[in-house]
Amino acid sequence: MPDIRFLLGSEPIVLAGIDPCMTLLDYLRFKAGLVGTKEGCNEGDCGACTVVRVRSVDGVLRYEAITSCIQFMGALHGCQILTVEHLADSNGALHPVQRALVDFDGSQCGFCTPGFVMSIFAATRAPGDVDIDDVLAGNLCRCTGYAPIVRAAEQALREPAAETDTATLETLESYKIDETVSLGDFHAPATLDDLAALVAAHPDATIVAGATDVGLWVTKQMRRLDTVIYIGRVAELARLHEAPDGIEIGAGVSYSDAMATIATHYPDFGEVIRRLGAVQIRNMGTLGGNVANGSPIGDASPCLIAAGATLHLRCGQAVRSLAVEDFFIDYGKQDLGPGEFVERITLPYPAPDAWFRAYKISKRFDQDISAVLGAFNLTHADGVINEARVAFGGMAATPKRAPAVEAALTGAPWTEATVARAMAALDQDFAPIDDLRASAAYRLTVAKNLLMRLFIETTEPAEETRLVGI
Repeated sequence: MPDIRFLLGSEPIVLAGIDPCMTLLDYLRFKAGLVGTKEGCNEGDCGACTVVRVRSVDGVLRYEAITSCIQFMGALHGCQILTVEHLADSNGALHPVQRALVDFDGSQCGFCTPGFVMSIFAATRAPGDVDIDDVLAGNLCRCTGYAPIVRAAEQALREPAAETDTATLETLESYKIDETVSLGDFHAPATLDDLAALVAAHPDATIVAGATDVGLWVTKQMRRLDTVIYIGRVAELARLHEAPDGIEIGAGVSYSDAMATIATHYPDFGEVIRRLGAVQIRNMGTLGGNVANGSPIGDASPCLIAAGATLHLRCGQAVRSLAVEDFFIDYGKQDLGPGEFVERITLPYPAPDAWFRAYKISKRFDQDISAVLGAFNLTHADGVINEARVAFGGMAATPKRAPAVEAALTGAPWTEATVARAMAALDQDFAPIDDLRASAAYRLTVAKNLLMRLFIETTEPAEETRLVGI
């Protein structure tokens, strides 16, 4: 099988003789001697390890900030990796982003600074307007304070757009092949049929998309992964399109690529995705991976369940479809047979007479694990709830619907008395646990209060009540 090739700056690299699950951070520091990229949390949260991944997408270079601490080397075929060392010009003159951070005193101890540089650099190459708060939400600074860093980012974003790097574009295009590339037991197929054949041949393989969770198995649990199959090169899985019956989302579509389309139809779902991790994580992680992982606190799954989404599973040439809610059997157990993998998700369009709301409750607004996530999809007419789909994350061993709550709402007038009955019914649906994120009592109280919040938001003037996603 062909080798894994990528560009490190402008230098072509052919990977050989290394652990394919070595992280990009370790490779940069210990193999390439590029120590500007720092190790902080080693789990994708602090942003000290931020680098920029460049890919050719539809003949255009796409610059994306990613966390190198959980990026496996085997997933880099066809990419360019840029670090803080690659930004200054050949004469040593600082890049405008670096110069802005100097001019606006955007650094004290300097440990976090390379990560900020790379996040801002990626933003300068992004098409359209960017939200600086979003850009910097994945970078932690404990000493400088964000005001001078924000001012530096504003200055850098005022710089003229850079010209297309045609040499890099041509090189990355030349790396595109319709074959599986491999490094040891790490395989990165390019087609859906090849992926299906690999999974059938290795039913116990670890299937990886963005590695935003699997990466921590390596960096935190010190697990050794045997056979790994990476889906990030499969073009069919990277497709997202608006079909007549709903949005078709391939299992390889990143959160970043899915967010705008989903937000057009489900604004609250889009806001949940915006608060899922940070830009670096959303550039790596996928909606399909969030579902396949089966986490009881996965933010996407309750939203998909409430919306009535369908999951499509592939095994060989056969495709099986089931409701997303039926995929979750128990904690750590999903309805996934040997050789089967998540192919895509169908997210139906909301009914014109529906209220869809999703609320993420966490200790921090940005980049935090949910204590509770409630998703509500209520169709209504003439003040009566005709159908209710209510799902929660963080309340049980799996993301789960609330049938007693739904029964209390269905066919009832949309009144405070009805909501009070639904709040009481929640005790029949869930018996949450105490953990570091929240106590069981807190979770139950919050989940009930979200029902009342939904009622207030849908019956009072929007300008007085609407607090999207808080």
